[in-house]
Amino acid sequence: MTNSEAIEILKGIKPKYEAYHHVKYTEEAINAAVLLSSRYIQDRFLPDKAIDLLDEAGSKKNLTIHAADPKVLDDKISHAEANKQAALKEEDYEKAAYYRDQVNKFTEMKQNSVSDENAPIVSDKDMEAIVEEMTQIPVGELKEKEQNQLRNLADSLKKHVIGQDEAVTKTARAIRRNRVGFNKSNRPIGSFLFVGPTGVGKTETAKQLAEELFGSKDSMIRFDMSEYMEKFSVSKLIGSPPGYVGYEEAGQLTEQVRRHPYSLILLDEIEKAHPDVMHMFLQILDDGRLTDSKGQTVSFKDTIIIMTSNAGSGDSVINVGFGAEANGTTNSILDKLSRYFKPEFLNRFDDIIEFNALSKEDLGKIVDLMLQDVNKMLQEKQMSLSVTRPVCDKLVELGYDKKMGARPLRRTIQEQIEDKVTDFYLEHPSVKNFAAKIENNQIVIAESTAKS
Repeated sequence: MTNSEAIEILKGIKPKYEAYHHVKYTEEAINAAVLLSSRYIQDRFLPDKAIDLLDEAGSKKNLTIHAADPKVLDDKISHAEANKQAALKEEDYEKAAYYRDQVNKFTEMKQNSVSDENAPIVSDKDMEAIVEEMTQIPVGELKEKEQNQLRNLADSLKKHVIGQDEAVTKTARAIRRNRVGFNKSNRPIGSFLFVGPTGVGKTETAKQLAEELFGSKDSMIRFDMSEYMEKFSVSKLIGSPPGYVGYEEAGQLTEQVRRHPYSLILLDEIEKAHPDVMHMFLQILDDGRLTDSKGQTVSFKDTIIIMTSNAGSGDSVINVGFGAEANGTTNSILDKLSRYFKPEFLNRFDDIIEFNALSKEDLGKIVDLMLQDVNKMLQEKQMSLSVTRPVCDKLVELGYDKKMGARPLRRTIQEQIEDKVTDFYLEHPSVKNFAAKIENNQIVIAESTAKS
């Protein structure tokens, strides 16, 4: 059923629910009931789930009508009537009129009649609040922030992903396009194949994308596809079939997405997965849903799916990266990937994103970001670290590996900065501010003379 058909059904039953709950539904509330339930409630169908929202919102709004106990009202009516009669005997007509109004008011409350004029209004905000209670997803917050996030997505990613401006721009553009509505309604928010050498930022881009769109790097669900090289690996992801060992256990993939529908799914080194596993992902990329071993359908429409691959990046005669065309390389990335993946698999992605090999200048910028993280950890302990440019250059020199990209930098900073700061602090526990500098072509740690 389409959203427009469900909206017409809700408009038809709206008067019955208004009479039952003594409320009024705005047109925006009716539309929101359908649109929000369609987007955020994935385990049920229209119009049933939208009708439930309508009913729940009306019931909750009805609680704002404060109906008193009938016995209490009877006492108040009797008391007001007695006071009115006493005022009439004393010929105090102003007081008698006041108590007459009180009698009428309490009588109306006893009948619990809510007039159309006084009926509480159920708005689209009320619908958002109900969906937030049901799904634990901050719907209102997402709605307000999403446009801003999408508008600035590429710039935000470039602050953390170094040397891959074109890859980041293409990824952000595809997600913006899909989020606005230029894709099939049930497909994931975005599906990408990230290709390129090891250690150039493929995984880091996925982490930052999860944080930008879903609020936390913990929203990324990561699978190492080298663990799914056997035919039976499919059962790990969706659960074992009835009668097999482990049937009671939920699938690693389906259960994670059922619990966290707003997630980024990262499949590392997809070329190592068994063909049956790849075939399973074809359905997710195309239909945005997957049925687990217990027959329950899990929706992937609110996920981003990123697969990474090093396939083809080791071909010495073929230049991998955006410089391939400029250098006269005739074999495109698709030609290289076709050696490892079937065409129907490659055609399912929103985009295939190439990542460049990193230059030493890029590595210098990555070192700066990593040192900022080190300083953040120190600041939590009321400590600080100042690092000179020569030290940064030395870290790049020590951590540079053409084959491994930026991966060794993390270990280099750990050994050359973190370990040496730790040693210096243990020898000088009163020192809180440190400086890294070069002496005899070695990185050394000393007390900082700069004022903190």
